[in-house]
Amino acid sequence: MKKEQLLHGLRSMGKNKLLYLMILPGFLFFVVFKYLPMGGLIISFQDYQPYLGIKDSPWVGLKHFIRLFTEPTFGMLLRNTLTFFALELIFFFPLPIILALMLNEVRHKLFKKSIQTMIYIPHFMSWVIIVSITYVFLNVDGGVMNEMLSAMGFQKISFLTEPDWLRPMYILQIIWKEAGWSTIIYLAAITAVDPQQYEAAEMDGASRLRKIWHVTLPTIRPVIITLLILKIGNTLELGFEHMYLLLNSLNREVGEIFDTYIYTAGLKNGQLSFSTAVGLFKGLVGLVLVMLANRLAKKFGEDGVY
Repeated sequence: MKKEQLLHGLRSMGKNKLLYLMILPGFLFFVVFKYLPMGGLIISFQDYQPYLGIKDSPWVGLKHFIRLFTEPTFGMLLRNTLTFFALELIFFFPLPIILALMLNEVRHKLFKKSIQTMIYIPHFMSWVIIVSITYVFLNVDGGVMNEMLSAMGFQKISFLTEPDWLRPMYILQIIWKEAGWSTIIYLAAITAVDPQQYEAAEMDGASRLRKIWHVTLPTIRPVIITLLILKIGNTLELGFEHMYLLLNSLNREVGEIFDTYIYTAGLKNGQLSFSTAVGLFKGLVGLVLVMLANRLAKKFGEDGVY
């Protein structure tokens, strides 16, 4: 029986070989860069020394995890990371949905494509460019915004060093860079809406807003739920490059997150085992949150991620 199933599977793969070849690069990417490196997580339980290697480095058990949870900086890191995640969830996550719904209502094709291109372009810029543009506009010495404030008789504002401005600047940069690109997924989901549903709603006298609320949103709800679950899994995974470029000695108290802490306190100081322990903690938290969010989604009748 197993032999027959194996032969059937091989024949099926032969018939769909082009499809398997198409997914091969993505499959290899995850194997090489995601799954194989997991073997290195073992050093989080060791006092890893590169010249000794994993095999001969001494075991220290949960020493690095105990250090992480008992250090005074842990509370600050957790608070800052959760704050930035909450800002993304509240202000960034709904925006691509709104943009997709608005673009779907645009009937002039040339205008629609022009708007799409304009909001997609920032995605292809690196965070170095995004932060550099922000620096040009908000710098105290010669910045466009501060020069305008000065010309109008107002006092200049230290946007780049004032701790109170870091979080608004962070979330606005994310919105500018990624909101347009994220609309692609929702626009693709909207194309699956049956046009006859819109026609039926129109015959019943539904306005545009009513059609969006009763037809479009229910259709793309599974996609929204799936992306929300995946977003929740990245609660402690905000990204290193963006925040690292914004940090300085004056705003570090409100801007230091787990991603930047791994680099500054772990890799920069050669504490490889400790930085791996912090990374493992982040991964486990993300896994638990995805499982809980998926279970909650299924409880409310949604499909979930798995």
